[in-house]
Amino acid sequence: MKKILSFCFLVSANIAAAQSSVDLNPVSVTSTRLSQKANETGRNITVLDGKMFQQLPVHSLDELLKYVPGVEVQSRGPMGAQSDIVLRGGTYQQVLVLLDGLKINDPTTGHFSSYIPVAPTEIDRIEILRGPAAATYGAEAVGGVINVITKTFNRYTDSSSIHGLVKASAGEYNYFGSDAGVSVTGKKANGSIGVLSNNTSGQLLRGDNRGYLHNHTISGSVAFKLPKNWQLSLRSSFDSRDFAAQNFYTTFASDTATEKVTSIWNQVQLKKQSVHGSQQFDAVYKTSTDNYLFNEVSVANENKSNYVLVQYINNHKFSESVSTSAGAQFSERAIRSNDRGDHNTGQAALFGTMLYSKMNWRVGASLRGDYDGNYGFALLPQANVSYIFPNVTLRANVGRAVRSADFTERYNNYNKSLVKSGSIGNPDLTAEKSWSYEAGATARLGNYFKLSATAFYRNQNDVIDWTTTKYADMPRQNNLDVAGTYALAKNIKEVKTKGVEVELTFQKMITAHHNLYVNVGATFMSSASNDSIPSFYIIAHAKTLVQGTLMYSYRKISLSLNALYKERNVLLAKGINAEITSSYFLMNARLGFQFNKHWSVFASCNNIGDITYSDLLGSKMPQRWLTGGASFAF
Repeated sequence: MKKILSFCFLVSANIAAAQSSVDLNPVSVTSTRLSQKANETGRNITVLDGKMFQQLPVHSLDELLKYVPGVEVQSRGPMGAQSDIVLRGGTYQQVLVLLDGLKINDPTTGHFSSYIPVAPTEIDRIEILRGPAAATYGAEAVGGVINVITKTFNRYTDSSSIHGLVKASAGEYNYFGSDAGVSVTGKKANGSIGVLSNNTSGQLLRGDNRGYLHNHTISGSVAFKLPKNWQLSLRSSFDSRDFAAQNFYTTFASDTATEKVTSIWNQVQLKKQSVHGSQQFDAVYKTSTDNYLFNEVSVANENKSNYVLVQYINNHKFSESVSTSAGAQFSERAIRSNDRGDHNTGQAALFGTMLYSKMNWRVGASLRGDYDGNYGFALLPQANVSYIFPNVTLRANVGRAVRSADFTERYNNYNKSLVKSGSIGNPDLTAEKSWSYEAGATARLGNYFKLSATAFYRNQNDVIDWTTTKYADMPRQNNLDVAGTYALAKNIKEVKTKGVEVELTFQKMITAHHNLYVNVGATFMSSASNDSIPSFYIIAHAKTLVQGTLMYSYRKISLSLNALYKERNVLLAKGINAEITSSYFLMNARLGFQFNKHWSVFASCNNIGDITYSDLLGSKMPQRWLTGGASFAF
């Protein structure tokens, strides 16, 4: 651990003396829905350029997020098979994932939150907001927000052009992947279409099973310029994940599961931009199908969910000092399932934000009145403040969040005639409630170097998690086996999480031919629960997390590295010879060569150290994996 931190410090120290002109204070819209420079938001925000996906040794969007400081991605499988996203020590259910500001979290389960229904070629940037944002976005925004912002919806241009990328790659274990897209712009309309595909027979898992996967995302969008500064934007996408799911959810030796999750996402936005603000209407319809087969002799769980959301937002700038954002939102969630039953629930909210700036002060206050069919009415306030010196920004915020249980937490295995062992839902769960506090500072040393540090604390009540429970203590026993082993979804009375985040960023064109980007961060966290029996996911988060990315190019040659070091609690499952070790260090590399402005080739090595590791107990992650390919850009 000391060697890793020393390396990160030396890299940063050696490059800090260089001078730069790159903007490390980008505009963000995620904090309050109003455009602000990142240092004005009072929040700890990271903005990733969408082009990074093409430059790093990653195959899916969850793998891209895995190396962002402060973002813990707990993967069950590679290349987009399945990952839980964790921010600030929360559970995987406590992170809200957005596409152009609209929630994509699936009502069936938060395990599907990393299935982002957009091709990488369509992405303009990804904004990561650490800490609560429930006052702006609602439920699930407890630990933070991941907002994927696309080009068509947010960067309209009336110049005529056509751009495209075709990339194909292949490698060990019969791997074949493709990443392609085309975007067209004109005076009256912009449009794009993209595809991402990963396929492999997979490395060997427990027994003779292999971690195969066939994952595909196809998305297309178009934006029309209308009279009087209106813009109509449309998107439709299809996402399919077919993968080996052995021990993804259980540690039973009989678990040889396979799973296929498909979703269709349709989105429309009507937006008007003016000198003093904007107004927009949004609507989303998402439908998902999940087929999960525990083993060859079991009956598959079949879940079909629907999700509808409509909202209106009005942003207005009254003066140089005062801006507001206000809106209304309605959503409906439904599931039809042979093991969870048929259920639906609705949600409605009114929300508003006011930003005030005076001299060096930036103050934001938000309030949301939220009604959910599961928990009734809740008031969710949020306050952010920052004070800006010439090279240093001080910031702080406080906010309240609430989250209701999803359909899996309420009804898993509830509709079956007999459940011999497994996870059992609980329809009597109450909503989680939390208050979060943070304070930090960001310093810019010269024009190219940024250092930020943040301390945070979250006090939660009635946290929903799974806990090993005896048959005699189960609230409902009529479809259970007296000899079974069960995990019950329960409310944990109180959980307290505290931590510190530190992040260093450097970006510079050193000479005409040398370009360097370095991003390194460390997060130190601890959580304490008053429950005598440890629950599954509250104790699963990392206690120490160090992540880094390096990208370097010299003339036609490029090199990129990403790495992470993780310390966590040790866990054992002797029945399947599985272990969560106390720590692991993972590094990936990509080497590229650019023949000309169109053609390039690359080679990647994931898990260079060939380590054996798991993020979640029983889910074995791949060891060393070599891939390579070529791309054509026009």
